[in-house]
Amino acid sequence: MIPAGAGPVRAGAMPFLYPVRRHGGRALSSLGRLAAGVAREPVGGAAAVVVLAYIAGAALAPVIAPYSPTAADLAARLAPPSPAHWFGTDALGRDVFSRTIYGARVSLLVGLLTVGLCVAIGTVLGMAGAYVRGWPDAAAARTVELLQAFPYLIFAVAMMAFLGPGFWNVIWALALKGWIEFYRLARGETLAQAGREYVEAARAMGYPASWILVSEILPNIANTVTVVALLRLGYFMVLEASLSFLGIGIPPGIPAWGSMISEGRNVLFIAWWVSTIPGLALLVLVLGVNLLGERIREILDPHTASE
Repeated sequence: MIPAGAGPVRAGAMPFLYPVRRHGGRALSSLGRLAAGVAREPVGGAAAVVVLAYIAGAALAPVIAPYSPTAADLAARLAPPSPAHWFGTDALGRDVFSRTIYGARVSLLVGLLTVGLCVAIGTVLGMAGAYVRGWPDAAAARTVELLQAFPYLIFAVAMMAFLGPGFWNVIWALALKGWIEFYRLARGETLAQAGREYVEAARAMGYPASWILVSEILPNIANTVTVVALLRLGYFMVLEASLSFLGIGIPPGIPAWGSMISEGRNVLFIAWWVSTIPGLALLVLVLGVNLLGERIREILDPHTASE
């Protein structure tokens, strides 16, 4: 109730009349419920343990790795797995175990940074285009249609040929097409939310479009975007390994699983561990990320989530 004599009410001047939802205060408890939901299911719990183990190993690589990943010992080249070299050595005598641990850093960083960049670009363009409409939305839609005409790997190879090998170049080569899925997702979800009562109420109170998008619509589509980001994380890691396998991804001086697999293919029948170990490491990590993403999707899906 407005006190008598308070004067005219300007649009947006009395936000306490509008029931703004406070999402930040529930973030910690929501994460706790999400973690508990993941742990309740054996496959999801095991996948979470695997992913966390990889993250811990990558973060602690300088402590865990017994050798430098680039230190060569020609006297021990192609040595089989042994107490001295748990996963054997490659053609230059470099310790495969150490290189595999450091390779986890590359895969995780490329995957996470690429996903983050794709989410940022796609979500911003999708939400803005769906809410503002007009020529910006049309221009973004035509760009998406053009990029979709190219197969992803061929597009990434072409971009790497233009940019050249490099850690950040790999991320940009993957992100320049990877944002499309998040754009379409964010645009569709924003169109669905834009006509809801809470958005109409915010408009009537005079809130700007940027405030409505960030404070009202974004929290309501964040779960969907997060699930898709987790499911795409493994795909980006596989694409990075593919580019490195072809010799146009991560530079040779940086241990990467794709380049390790490529280096070991010529000695596969006499030194199977050179290619097999990093290949299995990539397989287990991608499988763990995908299973974890599926479990989180089941929890966040309003049709299947338990109360």
